[in-house]
Amino acid sequence: MKKTDIEKNKGLKISARMSHAGTPARFGKAAGAVPDRREQRKLDQAQGLVPFAVKLNGDLVQQIQALAQTREVGLNEVVAELLQKGLKG
Repeated sequence: MKKTDIEKNKGLKISARMSHAGTPARFGKAAGAVPDRREQRKLDQAQGLVPFAVKLNGDLVQQIQALAQTREVGLNEVVAELLQKGLKG
């Protein structure tokens, strides 16, 4: 083998090791620690939450998202609050 072939093989070995190496926990799956769909559904049911899909105008959705960002809360909380206010009136 030539010297260049040996160096090429070394490089391939290094890249293979890097691709097989696991990511550290702080960057990998454990970083977000978001439950999978099944677990999330069980957590939601325990809280009494029910999925409720609607189709809204794009402008209205942008307004709701902006409101959620200014209040620094999730969309679910903002929509629930707006629905409660609307139903009381």
